Parts: sequence; C-alpha cells; structure tokens
Amino acid sequence: MIRIAHSPDADDAFMFYPLAKGRIDAKGLEFKHILSDIETLNQKALAGEYEVSAISLHAYPYVAEKYALLSCGGGVGYKYGPVVISKKRIRTLRGKTVAVPGLLTTAYLVLKLFEKDFTAKVVPFNKIMDEVADGGADAGVVIHEGQLFYTDRKLSKFIDLGEWWYEKTKLPLPLGGIAVRRDLGKELMKKIAHCIRESIEYALKHREEALEYALKFARGLEKNKADKFIGMYVNKYSIDYGKDGRKAVKFLLSKGYEEGIITKKVEVEFV
Repeated sequence: MIRIAHSPDADDAFMFYPLAKGRIDAKGLEFKHILSDIETLNQKALAGEYEVSAISLHAYPYVAEKYALLSCGGGVGYKYGPVVISKKRIRTLRGKTVAVPGLLTTAYLVLKLFEKDFTAKVVPFNKIMDEVADGGADAGVVIHEGQLFYTDRKLSKFIDLGEWWYEKTKLPLPLGGIAVRRDLGKELMKKIAHCIRESIEYALKHREEALEYALKFARGLEKNKADKFIGMYVNKYSIDYGKDGRKAVKFLLSKGYEEGIITKKVEVEFV
C-alpha cells in the first residue's frame, strides 16, 4: 500500500482523479489517498510520514534527505501566483501584520523575498480573507481558489506575487510539488512517477470527466471558476516541470537560501 497525501483542493482532485478511480493502469500498485491541507503535509513530510506527498517547494530543502522531487505533479504559475490582499488600500507591507497560510508554504517564501520587514500571522489558508476583512491583519496572502474571488469580499489586490516574480526573473513561479520517499528505491520511485504522470495526462485529455469529479472539492466555486482555477495550476508544468520549470525551482530555492530565508542548501533531484 502506497499512501499518496495531497490537498483536498480542486486542482489536486483533478490530477489524481484517474488514479483514485482506476481510470489508468496502476502497474500493480495499490494507492491510498490521504487528504490534508498543504501546511499539515509539509509538517508530516518533515517526519517522512507518507510514501508520497504533495509539499510546498519551500519545504523541500528540509525534507530532501528523505524525499526526492517528482518531475511531474508540480503546481506552477506563469505570470500569476499567490495574491497579497488588503481591506484598506496600503502602499507598503513594511511593518505590517500579514496573514500567511504557513511558514513553510512557498507563498510565505516569495512574500519574504518581496518584503522582509513584516510580521507574519499564521492563519489557515481558508480563513485568511476573514482575517483581513475582520481587521485581524493588515494584509493577507491568498492561495488556492481564493485568488479568484477575494474581490467578492470587497478586498483589494496589493500585489500578485507571481506577476512580481516573473517581472524580476522572467521565470514561472513554482509553488508546489510531489515528493517521493527515497527508501522506496529507485525503481519503485520511477514507477510511482509514471503512474502520477499518466493520471495527469488522462485528466487533461478527459477534462470534462475529471472536472466533474474535482467540483466536489471546489468549496462552492461555480463550474467555470473551478475550471479556470484548475487550468491555472494543472498545466504543461504538471506533466513535467520542463527546462524553465526546473530552472525556476532551483533558482527559487537558491535565492531563498542566499537571502537567509531557507536555512538548508539543497541540490534538487528530480525523479
């Protein structure tokens, strides 16, 4: 039994639907899907709990001794990413209290690269808009589908960190990945990677079928918005990071280390 841990979000549900529902050949492997929010998965990966796990790329340096990174399954934004929002118009984050979805999330890492001088307030990702709307934080970083409907809450965009990242680097912004435990051995790691890649390819080729399943995990998003959100993070980079995606992963982690945000240097190994 191989446990695959990932978030209960529409994009992950879309990617893993074919594997979870037997739409592809699992090569004789038996998978059990574990659903949890990304910051919890980051913490579980530190302990090496699951054989396969979605993680924030910010967390990867801290789990690299136990896990390698799959070349498929990545969540990558091209000229878009986590959005910093506020209730009142603000000119700077310097000295402000900013609600963040976790200190190991890539959203937090990129925010720190953008502005180091702020006070982070860790809030569950699905409560960040409430926190900002209620005045509990000056600003907040929204991830997942919150990027599409914060304006419905009369909240304003301060900056899209994916846009900022692209302007600075001309690279896409890699946010999440799938980690596979090294103690499974190279052959099994490659077999798992093949199954996950096939699952993603099937979902993209049978979009309507996979979308209907993913809507169960869309937290009330109407179908067209759920489809838009899935399209943002299940794309060509999910099948394989590719040359620019791999370059972006390595550059992001090295930049985080250079700036002292990441405390462990890592050589990224893709499976």
